[in-house]
Amino acid sequence: MSVGKISSAQQLRLDRESVQALQPDDARPSWQSRCINGLLRLLPIKKRLASAAAVQEHVRRLALRPASYEPTGLGRGVEVSVKKSAQGWPVYHTASSAHPGIGNYVLFLHGGGFINEIVRAHWRFVAYLSRHAGVRCVIPIFPLAPGATAKDIVPAMGELLRKLLEDAGAAKVTVVGNSAGANLGLAAVQWLRDAGYRQPDGLVLISPGLEASVSRAEQIEIAVRDPLQDIPGLVEAGRMYAGELDLAHPYVSPLNGDFHGLAPMTVFSGTLDLLYPDSVDLAAKARAAGVPVELHLRHGQPHNYAAMPTPEGRQARAAIVRVLAQGLP
Repeated sequence: MSVGKISSAQQLRLDRESVQALQPDDARPSWQSRCINGLLRLLPIKKRLASAAAVQEHVRRLALRPASYEPTGLGRGVEVSVKKSAQGWPVYHTASSAHPGIGNYVLFLHGGGFINEIVRAHWRFVAYLSRHAGVRCVIPIFPLAPGATAKDIVPAMGELLRKLLEDAGAAKVTVVGNSAGANLGLAAVQWLRDAGYRQPDGLVLISPGLEASVSRAEQIEIAVRDPLQDIPGLVEAGRMYAGELDLAHPYVSPLNGDFHGLAPMTVFSGTLDLLYPDSVDLAAKARAAGVPVELHLRHGQPHNYAAMPTPEGRQARAAIVRVLAQGLP
Protein backbone atom coordinates (compact mmCIF):
# COMPACT_ATOMS: atom_id res chain seq x y z
CA MET A 1 0.00 0.00 0.00
CA SER A 2 1.42 3.38 -0.94
CA VAL A 3 1.48 6.19 1.59
CA GLY A 4 0.67 9.64 0.19
CA LYS A 5 1.97 12.95 1.48
CA ILE A 6 -0.16 14.62 4.13
CA SER A 7 -1.55 18.07 3.41
CA SER A 8 -0.39 21.21 5.23
CA ALA A 9 -3.78 21.36 6.97
CA GLN A 10 -3.39 17.77 8.17
CA GLN A 11 0.14 18.50 9.38
CA LEU A 12 -1.08 21.53 11.32
CA ARG A 13 -3.82 19.43 12.93
CA LEU A 14 -1.30 16.77 13.90
CA ASP A 15 1.10 19.36 15.30
CA ARG A 16 -1.69 21.01 17.30
CA GLU A 17 -2.70 17.61 18.69
CA SER A 18 0.90 16.86 19.67
CA VAL A 19 1.18 20.23 21.41
CA GLN A 20 -2.07 19.64 23.29
CA ALA A 21 -0.97 16.13 24.28
CA LEU A 22 2.15 17.52 25.94
CA GLN A 23 0.54 20.54 27.60
CA PRO A 24 -0.49 22.01 29.96
CA ASP A 25 1.63 21.42 32.99
CA ASP A 26 -0.91 19.71 35.27
CA ALA A 27 0.73 20.79 38.53
CA ARG A 28 -1.80 22.14 41.00
CA PRO A 29 -1.64 25.96 41.16
CA SER A 30 0.16 27.29 44.23
CA TRP A 31 -1.86 28.76 47.09
CA GLN A 32 -0.41 32.16 46.21
CA SER A 33 -1.69 31.80 42.68
CA ARG A 34 -5.15 30.74 43.87
CA CYS A 35 -5.26 33.79 46.14
CA ILE A 36 -4.26 36.09 43.28
CA ASN A 37 -6.97 34.59 41.07
CA GLY A 38 -9.55 35.20 43.80
CA LEU A 39 -8.39 38.79 44.21
CA LEU A 40 -8.51 39.43 40.46
CA ARG A 41 -12.15 38.33 40.40
CA LEU A 42 -12.98 41.03 42.96
CA LEU A 43 -11.47 43.80 40.85
CA PRO A 44 -13.46 45.69 38.16
CA ILE A 45 -11.01 44.82 35.37
CA LYS A 46 -13.23 42.25 33.66
CA LYS A 47 -16.26 44.57 33.72
CA ARG A 48 -14.38 46.99 31.47
CA LEU A 49 -14.32 44.28 28.80
CA ALA A 50 -17.87 43.01 29.32
CA SER A 51 -19.28 44.84 26.29
CA ALA A 52 -18.33 46.91 23.28
CA ALA A 53 -20.04 49.90 24.91
CA ALA A 54 -17.85 49.57 28.01
CA VAL A 55 -14.71 49.64 25.87
CA GLN A 56 -15.97 52.61 23.86
CA GLU A 57 -16.65 54.55 27.07
CA HIS A 58 -13.21 53.65 28.44
CA VAL A 59 -11.53 54.90 25.26
CA ARG A 60 -13.61 58.09 25.34
CA ARG A 61 -12.45 58.83 28.88
CA LEU A 62 -8.82 58.17 27.98
CA ALA A 63 -9.11 60.60 25.07
CA LEU A 64 -10.28 63.30 27.49
CA ARG A 65 -7.60 62.47 30.05
CA PRO A 66 -4.69 60.50 28.52
CA ALA A 67 -2.75 58.22 30.85
CA SER A 68 0.93 58.90 31.49
CA TYR A 69 3.46 56.62 29.82
CA GLU A 70 6.51 57.86 31.73
CA PRO A 71 8.57 55.27 33.64
CA THR A 72 7.46 54.50 37.17
CA GLY A 73 8.39 51.75 39.58
CA LEU A 74 11.81 51.01 38.08
CA GLY A 75 13.49 51.04 41.50
CA ARG A 76 17.20 51.26 42.14
CA GLY A 77 19.94 50.00 39.90
CA VAL A 78 18.29 50.85 36.56
CA GLU A 79 19.27 53.77 34.36
CA VAL A 80 16.73 55.22 31.95
CA SER A 81 16.88 57.63 29.02
CA VAL A 82 14.49 58.64 26.27
CA LYS A 83 14.87 59.46 22.58
CA LYS A 84 12.58 60.06 19.63
CA SER A 85 12.26 57.39 16.97
CA ALA A 86 12.16 58.10 13.25
CA GLN A 87 8.40 57.66 13.59
CA GLY A 88 8.28 60.44 16.19
CA TRP A 89 7.47 58.04 19.06
CA PRO A 90 9.12 58.41 22.47
CA VAL A 91 11.48 55.44 22.90
CA TYR A 92 12.83 54.69 26.38
CA HIS A 93 16.07 52.85 27.01
CA THR A 94 16.83 51.10 30.29
CA ALA A 95 19.94 49.29 31.48
CA SER A 96 21.52 48.04 34.68
CA SER A 97 23.40 50.86 36.42
CA ALA A 98 26.27 48.43 37.06
CA HIS A 99 26.84 47.76 33.35
CA PRO A 100 24.89 50.37 31.35
CA GLY A 101 26.77 49.87 28.07
CA ILE A 102 27.06 46.08 28.06
CA GLY A 103 24.47 43.44 27.29
CA ASN A 104 22.03 42.05 24.82
CA TYR A 105 19.04 44.07 23.64
CA VAL A 106 15.35 43.56 24.33
CA LEU A 107 12.64 45.32 22.36
CA PHE A 108 9.81 45.36 24.91
CA LEU A 109 6.26 45.82 23.60
CA HIS A 110 3.64 46.44 26.26
CA GLY A 111 0.14 45.05 26.48
CA GLY A 112 -3.15 46.83 27.01
CA GLY A 113 -5.29 45.75 24.08
CA PHE A 114 -3.86 48.52 21.85
CA ILE A 115 -6.12 50.99 23.68
CA ASN A 116 -4.27 51.30 27.00
CA GLU A 117 -0.93 52.91 27.74
CA ILE A 118 2.07 51.19 29.29
CA VAL A 119 1.56 50.93 33.08
CA ARG A 120 3.60 50.54 36.27
CA ALA A 121 3.50 46.72 36.14
CA HIS A 122 5.10 46.80 32.68
CA TRP A 123 7.85 49.12 33.88
CA ARG A 124 8.55 46.85 36.86
CA PHE A 125 8.89 43.92 34.47
CA VAL A 126 11.30 45.93 32.29
CA ALA A 127 13.36 46.81 35.38
CA TYR A 128 13.47 43.13 36.36
CA LEU A 129 14.84 42.19 32.93
CA SER A 130 17.39 45.01 33.04
CA ARG A 131 18.70 43.93 36.44
CA HIS A 132 18.48 40.14 36.25
CA ALA A 133 19.16 39.43 32.57
CA GLY A 134 21.68 42.23 32.11
CA VAL A 135 19.90 43.43 28.97
CA ARG A 136 19.41 46.88 27.55
CA CYS A 137 15.67 47.32 27.05
CA VAL A 138 14.20 49.46 24.30
CA ILE A 139 10.59 50.45 25.01
CA PRO A 140 8.73 52.27 22.21
CA ILE A 141 5.63 54.23 23.21
CA PHE A 142 3.57 53.43 20.16
CA PRO A 143 0.32 55.36 19.53
CA LEU A 144 -2.96 53.78 20.59
CA ALA A 145 -6.16 52.83 18.80
CA PRO A 146 -8.44 54.13 17.47
CA GLY A 147 -6.22 57.15 16.74
CA ALA A 148 -3.61 54.83 15.22
CA THR A 149 -4.32 51.45 13.66
CA ALA A 150 -2.51 48.29 12.59
CA LYS A 151 -2.05 49.51 9.00
CA ASP A 152 0.43 52.11 10.23
CA ILE A 153 1.71 50.69 13.53
CA VAL A 154 2.93 47.28 12.29
CA PRO A 155 5.20 48.60 9.48
CA ALA A 156 6.47 51.38 11.76
CA MET A 157 7.34 48.86 14.48
CA GLY A 158 8.98 46.62 11.90
CA GLU A 159 11.13 49.52 10.74
CA LEU A 160 12.06 50.40 14.33
CA LEU A 161 13.10 46.78 14.92
CA ARG A 162 15.11 46.78 11.67
CA LYS A 163 17.04 49.83 12.87
CA LEU A 164 17.67 48.27 16.29
CA LEU A 165 19.04 45.11 14.65
CA GLU A 166 21.30 47.26 12.49
CA ASP A 167 22.60 49.27 15.46
CA ALA A 168 23.04 46.30 17.80
CA GLY A 169 26.03 44.88 15.96
CA ALA A 170 27.03 41.53 17.44
CA ALA A 171 24.72 41.84 20.45
CA LYS A 172 21.68 39.58 20.63
CA VAL A 173 18.27 41.20 20.03
CA THR A 174 15.11 39.59 21.43
CA VAL A 175 11.56 40.85 21.07
CA VAL A 176 9.59 40.50 24.31
CA GLY A 177 5.87 41.29 24.18
CA ASN A 178 2.99 40.67 26.49
CA SER A 179 -0.64 40.34 25.43
CA ALA A 180 -1.26 42.91 22.68
CA GLY A 181 2.49 43.59 22.64
CA ALA A 182 3.06 39.93 21.76
CA ASN A 183 0.59 40.33 18.88
CA LEU A 184 2.48 43.38 17.64
CA GLY A 185 5.85 41.65 18.03
CA LEU A 186 4.78 38.66 15.94
CA ALA A 187 3.25 40.90 13.26
CA ALA A 188 6.40 43.04 13.17
CA VAL A 189 8.75 40.09 12.59
CA GLN A 190 6.45 38.82 9.83
CA TRP A 191 6.69 42.28 8.25
CA LEU A 192 10.48 42.19 8.69
CA ARG A 193 10.73 38.82 6.93
CA ASP A 194 8.44 39.90 4.09
CA ALA A 195 10.48 43.11 3.60
CA GLY A 196 13.66 41.05 3.20
CA TYR A 197 15.37 41.95 6.48
CA ARG A 198 16.93 39.59 8.99
CA GLN A 199 15.06 38.29 12.01
CA PRO A 200 15.80 39.07 15.65
CA ASP A 201 17.49 36.34 17.66
CA GLY A 202 14.28 35.33 19.39
CA LEU A 203 10.71 36.11 20.39
CA VAL A 204 9.36 35.86 23.94
CA LEU A 205 5.56 36.03 23.79
CA ILE A 206 3.70 36.34 27.10
CA SER A 207 -0.03 35.57 27.06
CA PRO A 208 -0.35 36.48 23.39
CA GLY A 209 -3.67 37.36 21.83
CA LEU A 210 -3.10 36.59 18.17
CA GLU A 211 -6.55 36.23 16.58
CA ALA A 212 -8.79 39.27 16.93
CA SER A 213 -12.17 37.65 16.32
CA VAL A 214 -11.85 35.56 19.54
CA SER A 215 -14.45 33.22 18.07
CA ARG A 216 -13.53 29.67 19.08
CA ALA A 217 -16.21 27.74 20.98
CA GLU A 218 -13.61 26.73 23.58
CA GLN A 219 -12.84 30.40 24.26
CA ILE A 220 -16.47 31.07 25.14
CA GLU A 221 -16.23 28.32 27.74
CA ILE A 222 -12.89 29.55 29.12
CA ALA A 223 -14.20 33.14 29.33
CA VAL A 224 -16.52 32.12 32.15
CA ARG A 225 -13.49 31.19 34.26
CA ASP A 226 -11.12 33.94 33.11
CA PRO A 227 -10.83 36.43 36.01
CA LEU A 228 -9.52 39.30 33.88
CA GLN A 229 -10.92 39.26 30.35
CA ASP A 230 -14.15 38.96 28.44
CA ILE A 231 -14.77 38.38 24.77
CA PRO A 232 -17.01 41.33 23.74
CA GLY A 233 -14.49 43.91 24.95
CA LEU A 234 -11.52 42.15 23.40
CA VAL A 235 -13.28 41.99 20.04
CA GLU A 236 -14.19 45.69 20.21
CA ALA A 237 -10.61 46.67 21.05
CA GLY A 238 -9.45 44.52 18.13
CA ARG A 239 -11.94 46.23 15.84
CA MET A 240 -10.60 49.65 16.86
CA TYR A 241 -7.03 48.53 16.24
CA ALA A 242 -7.94 46.97 12.87
CA GLY A 243 -9.36 50.23 11.55
CA GLU A 244 -9.98 49.74 7.84
CA LEU A 245 -8.38 46.28 7.81
CA ASP A 246 -10.32 43.06 8.25
CA LEU A 247 -10.01 41.40 11.66
CA ALA A 248 -8.44 38.40 9.92
CA HIS A 249 -5.63 40.45 8.35
CA PRO A 250 -2.20 39.25 9.59
CA TYR A 251 -1.35 42.75 10.84
CA VAL A 252 -4.32 42.43 13.21
CA SER A 253 -4.37 38.65 13.67
CA PRO A 254 -0.77 37.48 13.07
CA LEU A 255 -1.78 33.89 13.82
CA ASN A 256 -3.14 33.99 10.25
CA GLY A 257 0.24 35.01 8.82
CA ASP A 258 3.04 32.90 7.36
CA PHE A 259 5.39 31.43 9.98
CA HIS A 260 8.21 30.26 7.70
CA GLY A 261 11.60 31.81 8.42
CA LEU A 262 10.63 33.45 11.71
CA ALA A 263 12.85 33.67 14.79
CA PRO A 264 12.75 30.99 17.53
CA MET A 265 9.88 31.50 19.99
CA THR A 266 9.32 31.03 23.71
CA VAL A 267 5.66 31.32 24.69
CA PHE A 268 3.98 31.60 28.11
CA SER A 269 0.25 31.19 28.78
CA GLY A 270 -2.16 29.79 31.36
CA THR A 271 -5.37 27.80 31.13
CA LEU A 272 -7.45 30.48 32.90
CA ASP A 273 -6.62 32.85 30.05
CA LEU A 274 -9.31 32.78 27.36
CA LEU A 275 -6.57 33.62 24.85
CA TYR A 276 -4.51 30.51 25.60
CA PRO A 277 -5.81 28.53 22.56
CA ASP A 278 -3.92 31.12 20.47
CA SER A 279 -0.69 29.95 22.11
CA VAL A 280 -1.45 26.30 21.33
CA ASP A 281 -2.15 27.11 17.68
CA LEU A 282 0.91 29.36 17.55
CA ALA A 283 3.14 26.53 18.74
CA ALA A 284 1.57 24.14 16.22
CA LYS A 285 1.96 26.55 13.29
CA ALA A 286 5.54 27.39 14.24
CA ARG A 287 6.41 23.70 14.53
CA ALA A 288 4.80 22.96 11.16
CA ALA A 289 6.86 25.76 9.58
CA GLY A 290 10.11 24.47 11.08
CA VAL A 291 10.42 27.30 13.62
CA PRO A 292 11.84 26.26 17.03
CA VAL A 293 9.20 26.91 19.70
CA GLU A 294 8.99 26.28 23.43
CA LEU A 295 5.52 26.50 24.97
CA HIS A 296 5.08 27.01 28.72
CA LEU A 297 1.37 26.42 29.34
CA ARG A 298 0.54 26.37 33.04
CA HIS A 299 -2.61 24.91 34.56
CA GLY A 300 -4.85 27.35 36.45
CA GLN A 301 -2.84 30.46 35.56
CA PRO A 302 -4.43 33.74 34.38
CA HIS A 303 -3.52 36.22 31.70
CA ASN A 304 0.02 37.59 32.15
CA TYR A 305 0.79 35.18 34.99
CA ALA A 306 4.50 35.50 34.10
CA ALA A 307 4.57 38.98 35.64
CA MET A 308 2.69 38.09 38.84
CA PRO A 309 4.12 37.68 42.38
CA THR A 310 3.54 33.93 42.50
CA PRO A 311 5.84 30.89 42.35
CA GLU A 312 4.60 30.24 38.82
CA GLY A 313 5.35 33.84 37.85
CA ARG A 314 8.85 33.65 39.32
CA GLN A 315 9.52 30.40 37.45
CA ALA A 316 8.40 32.00 34.19
CA ARG A 317 10.59 35.07 34.76
CA ALA A 318 13.57 32.85 35.53
CA ALA A 319 12.99 31.02 32.24
CA ILE A 320 12.80 34.34 30.38
CA VAL A 321 16.06 35.52 31.96
CA ARG A 322 17.75 32.32 30.81
CA VAL A 323 16.56 32.90 27.24
CA LEU A 324 17.72 36.52 27.23
CA ALA A 325 21.10 35.89 28.84
CA GLN A 326 22.20 33.30 26.27
CA GLY A 327 25.02 34.61 24.12
CA LEU A 328 25.75 37.57 26.41
CA PRO A 329 28.72 39.45 24.90
